[in-house]
Amino acid sequence: MKKLLTSLAVIVLLGAAVATYFPQSGEGQRLQFISTLFTGVEQNENFAKVAEMFPSTKLNPSSNPFDFVEGDVIGLPTNFKYKDALVDTRSFLQETDTSAVLVIQKGAVRYEEYLLNGGRNVNWLSMSVAKSFISAMIGIAVEEGKINNIEEPVTQYVPSLKGSAYDGVRIKDLLQMSSGARWNEDYGDPESDINRMGKIMALGGSLNEFAATLTTDKPPGTYNLYNSTDTQVLGMLLQAATGQSVTAYMQAKLWEPLGMESPAYWMIDDDGMEMVFGGLNATARDYAKLGELYRLQGQWQGSQLVPAQWVTDSITPDAPHLLPGENPMSDFDMGYGYQWWIMDGDRGDYSAIGVYNQFIYVDPSKGLVVVKLSANSDYAATNEESSFREFETIEFMRAIGDLF
Repeated sequence: MKKLLTSLAVIVLLGAAVATYFPQSGEGQRLQFISTLFTGVEQNENFAKVAEMFPSTKLNPSSNPFDFVEGDVIGLPTNFKYKDALVDTRSFLQETDTSAVLVIQKGAVRYEEYLLNGGRNVNWLSMSVAKSFISAMIGIAVEEGKINNIEEPVTQYVPSLKGSAYDGVRIKDLLQMSSGARWNEDYGDPESDINRMGKIMALGGSLNEFAATLTTDKPPGTYNLYNSTDTQVLGMLLQAATGQSVTAYMQAKLWEPLGMESPAYWMIDDDGMEMVFGGLNATARDYAKLGELYRLQGQWQGSQLVPAQWVTDSITPDAPHLLPGENPMSDFDMGYGYQWWIMDGDRGDYSAIGVYNQFIYVDPSKGLVVVKLSANSDYAATNEESSFREFETIEFMRAIGDLF
């Protein structure tokens, strides 16, 4: 996962020259942003205005906005334990360029803080947190009968993928990042998969066409390899099955009924297809509503928006290659469900996670949802956990849970 989480870094090589020559144009701003990702440059200003730089679609605020009730205010833990050491919370938040910390406990706001240029009405780039929204919509589409079941091959709905790595692959294997697709992440090879995807994001093109070029490496359903193209294919499936854009379906099935209070945006490619693997831009409170929806087993204000069984299945690793901990059949030490990360241990906690340290963390045993939005400029500086800090962030979230 770590290598793939840094995948946008290849765009640095593609965008720098164009950004130099066209710094003030829309394309110049877009490339200037992309060319500085994972270089140590501060990104908080950019993360708050991605929708201004990139072609985007818009999600409108709900006609009936939902406002979390205000609970008794708590303080954050002064420090928390990670790898037998105490980490100072304030230093941790500062070092990871945190813009928002929002703690919802049993439906009430218990702590809310915005730092840097964050704010209650500030949209923030989701990175891979977006994947968990896509999973929820797949579950809704299955419940509505638009997708018969997730044992079906995705090519039954998206025939343009026949002959690719995704030909005959079960929808379930896509949800579980186990498609078996070959993923070449050789930054030095201009024709590698990651560099080809980078060119699309930096210079334009079709993400759907890119997905059709991947080839098979392993039997589907046998190895958990984090590959954002698997999620992009789920977006293609959603569009084909519902007959609507991802934006339109999300507006009707999640944004409106969840009472989202702010507009949000999806980055799109040249064909108008949403960058579903990481291109959502929304506010901390609206991100929190997805976590709260899952904490409540898919129920919201008396309505079952996402099937309860789908929520359970989404956060339950159901095969050996999906289990948390050191696992020879997985490329990362967290477990995996349907586009949700599953924590090790017996707490039953899980999280949506995106690069630069975006989190929607849920601990049902504590009635807890925590959103942390960040722009960690040190992210992926090395291949050590100290440059990623995802496991450390989980311990921070758990320390918040221990307050209740």
